[in-house]
Parts: sequence; structure tokens; C-alpha cells
Amino acid sequence: MKPRVVALATWVIGGMWLATSQAAGPGPEKKLESMIAPDTIIKVVKKDTLAVPVVTQPCQPGKCPFAGQKVTIIANKGTTIMGPFIEAKTEFEAATGAKLEVIGVTLNEHFANFMSDVTNGIGKIDASIAAAWWVGELVAGDFILPVDKYYKDSRFPKWDIDDVLPAPRSLLTYGKHKYMVAYDHDGQVFYYRRDLFNDAAHQTAFKQKYGYPLAIPQTWDQVRDIAEYFHGKDLNADGKPDAGLTMHLKAGAQGMFHYMSFSAPYVIGPGNPHLYWFDPQTMKPLIESPGHVKALQALINLTKFGPREILTWDLGESWDYFLAGRAAMTFTWGDLGALAQNQGSYVKGKTGAAPIPGSMGYYNVAGKKWVATTKPNIVGNTTGGSWAGVISRYSKAPEATYFLLAMMANKEKVRVFAAQGFDGVDPGRTSQLLPPDGVAKIDDYLKAGWAEADIRAYSKAYAENYANPLQMPYLRIPGAYAYWLALDIHLFEAVSGQLTAEQALRATAVDFEEITTRMGRDKQRKVYRASLGL
Repeated sequence: MKPRVVALATWVIGGMWLATSQAAGPGPEKKLESMIAPDTIIKVVKKDTLAVPVVTQPCQPGKCPFAGQKVTIIANKGTTIMGPFIEAKTEFEAATGAKLEVIGVTLNEHFANFMSDVTNGIGKIDASIAAAWWVGELVAGDFILPVDKYYKDSRFPKWDIDDVLPAPRSLLTYGKHKYMVAYDHDGQVFYYRRDLFNDAAHQTAFKQKYGYPLAIPQTWDQVRDIAEYFHGKDLNADGKPDAGLTMHLKAGAQGMFHYMSFSAPYVIGPGNPHLYWFDPQTMKPLIESPGHVKALQALINLTKFGPREILTWDLGESWDYFLAGRAAMTFTWGDLGALAQNQGSYVKGKTGAAPIPGSMGYYNVAGKKWVATTKPNIVGNTTGGSWAGVISRYSKAPEATYFLLAMMANKEKVRVFAAQGFDGVDPGRTSQLLPPDGVAKIDDYLKAGWAEADIRAYSKAYAENYANPLQMPYLRIPGAYAYWLALDIHLFEAVSGQLTAEQALRATAVDFEEITTRMGRDKQRKVYRASLGL
């Protein structure tokens, strides 16, 4: 989801959302309601605040393009995701003559409130800073406007969709039209302690034990060995044993997103670039394929090298553990790399980043066989929300609304958003990445407080992740959250030892079938195929 990020007692990070398509009716999502924690707290580091540039000029009295209009947007509540919009209120109103209202709601309420407005044709909400997985449902219902006609109109602030790297760019369009105005670009990468990996004593000991050099892992099997090696050692000089890696596996705390990134190289490969979720001909779930089973078994095996609390931790608690120097590795969103640069971080200047590790083979569901690879099968991802602006078809001020969204998509602003960890806005554009992958300036990151080695590794990791032609397929169909929540429930049952990997994924497939039946199989098939470009 890549949530809102906040600091203890002041900034709150949105926990798991509960809203799903009302059309889906009651189902497996209800099982988790009592387990959802509303907030996650970041304790270890302090909030960063960078100056965001003004990119528009005030309009002259009598010549303001949208004088007398009002724009109302809805966004995740708190000082992140919606925070930059609140900060831009003065600039927007001065440039347009319009008024801006930002409605902050919890993640639980956001989708439900926006859907209620558009399904009833009310038009009280002009735009949502929406998650990318909503788009299939919003387009299928004809609830949002394409923005193609505004995009090249000189009356509006300029933003460049081609500045967005290929993988996240694909989430901004649906069919042949642009629907989302770029803002946040979510994807997960692998983080590791560079200082530990570069330590000569660790390098010698690791090679003696495992027979190969300690280096950035290319496969999850290598991650397993490295995690075992570092587990139980004191990694931050506090005299206490620490962990090989950290994860958060609490039910209702976004574990299914991390499973998606983890499992992709066991399922997706050159001979199977699309078939991860469903058979596009029948909508039969593919979630219990042998590739998925092997991936979940590997994930379960990794849990023994994490702290005992990982079954009860949410995202922020796992991030805190890494930021305090208590884990050698983790994998998660871009927020962590930026948070590692903040005051209080033990790992500033010590945090390496790389694409998510792969596997030495994958299960081709179309051919019903395992395919061995001669090199690690690495799969990129856009896992998360990739929160971006969409305009309600019932907006009473669609042009003024687009002006706001385009202003916030301007590359001068997003360079700053990418550099700080507490706004929830992650990188995905050439303007945010360093050469040779992008055009960002290293000095801008250094002035923002980044350690040079950290930002260079971070930028390269995201460039490689998003440029990878193999990508984890993003689910953009009605009821996407209901499917994901069913997966989340059964993943927890597997990692907690209640079910085997096979049993958990079989239960997930049963729930997927139930959801598809309730949503309408033919309708789901049509939208799913469109989302894959088929």
C-alpha cells in the first residue's frame, strides 16, 4: 500500500484499510476486521522537513482562471500523502482564484467515501488521491474522467508522463487513456547493511561456512544463508543479539504486499510474464500453483531468522527494528531508504539497496512445468498503492481540479517529495533518480541530508526495479482489495504454523472463487483482461 509515514506522538501512519467494493457484499474480508490496527507508529527517527518549491505564479485580479470555484479533494488523513496538498493550498489559490478543501480520512474510509460520492452522482468530492488498484473499478463504473485533453493544454502546469519510468507509468493509464495524474510511485526493493556485508571478518567467516562470497544476494536462497549467518549476532554494538532480517507478518498489516514481491520470481518469468493471479480465459485462481507454494514455503523458512515478534508486528515496528540497526536485511518500500537518513537512524550511511532477489527457476502455469534459469530470475514490481490523483466524473470544477493535480505532479516538487521520508511519496521518475538512470542532482540529495553511498545505491535499485521488462502483474479489477485481504488472512495462517503453505493457498483460491462469483465472473474476466492489455 505504501502507507503514510509518521513519527511517534505527532505523525500517524495509516494502517490497513478495510473498504472494498460494496458490490462484493460480505465475504472473507469480514474475518479480519477485528484484527486491523488503525495506526502504526515510527519511533526511531525524527521527522524531516524540506522546502518545497513554488512552481506557479499568482494570477492578476480579474484574470484568475478559476475564480469563484472550489476544489475538494479526499486523501489519506495525516501529515503524509495529503500533507503536501495542504502545504500547497496557498500557492494553488493564489494561482487560480479557486478555493481548496482537503478532506483527510482514514484509509478505512477513503475508498468507501469516494465510491459513495461517485456511485450516487453527488459530486461533492472533485478528486481522490487514489490507490492504483482502484482504477479498474472506477473506470469500469465510468466514475472518473480521463485527463488526456487537459494533459497538453498550456493553461495547466506542465508535468511529463514520460518522466515516469515504464513500470509505474503503466499504472497511470487504463485502456488507451490517462486517468491518474502522477504523484507517488510505489515499488519494493531489498535493503541490506552495507557495513556488515563489507566487514572483512564477516566475509571470511561467511565464505568458510557457505562456500561462496558474502555479497548482495541475487536469490532468496542466498538471502536465507545470509540471514542464518547474521542471526543472533550483535549488529548495533548494544550487547544484545539481533536478527538476520526483519519482516512484519501481523494479519491486517500489509503482509500480502510483501508476499507479492517475494513470490513473483517463483511464478513470473520470460515464458510467463502475466499469469500470476488468474487465468484470463476462465478467471480460475492461479494462487495455489506450485510456484506460489514454493515461494510461501521459502518465506516461512525465512521467518526463523527474524525477531520473535514478527508475527505481531506491523510495518512501522519492522521499519523501526531496521532503523535501530537490529537487522542485517529487509525488503520494503522506498520510505525506509529515506527514513534511514533522518536523525536517530543507526543505519544512515550503512544502508545498501538492490532489486528484490530472484530465484533460479519459476513455474510456468501455462506450460504446467518448472522452468530452470541459467541466471537469477529477477522480477520488478510496482507493489503498493502508487497514490495519484483521479478526477470524479461528477466534479463541478474538473479543470481547476486538474490544475491542482498537475501542479503537484511538477518535477520540481516531486524531486523534494522523493528526498524526504515522511511524505509517503516514493520515487519513480527520471527526475528523481541520479545519472545515468535519471537527471536528479546528487547535491540536492546531499543537502537533504542523505549519505552519498546510500542515495547512489537507492537510486540504482529503483531504476533497475522499474526498468525490468519482467514485472509483478498489478491487480486492477473490482474487488481487488477483497482478493488481497483473503490472501493476507491465509498468509498469516501459514507463517504462524496454523496451515501448511499448500493448505493456506488452497484456502485462498477458494475465497478467490467466492469473490469472483459474487462480483460476476464475466464482468471480472472482461476487466481483468483489459487490465493486462489483452
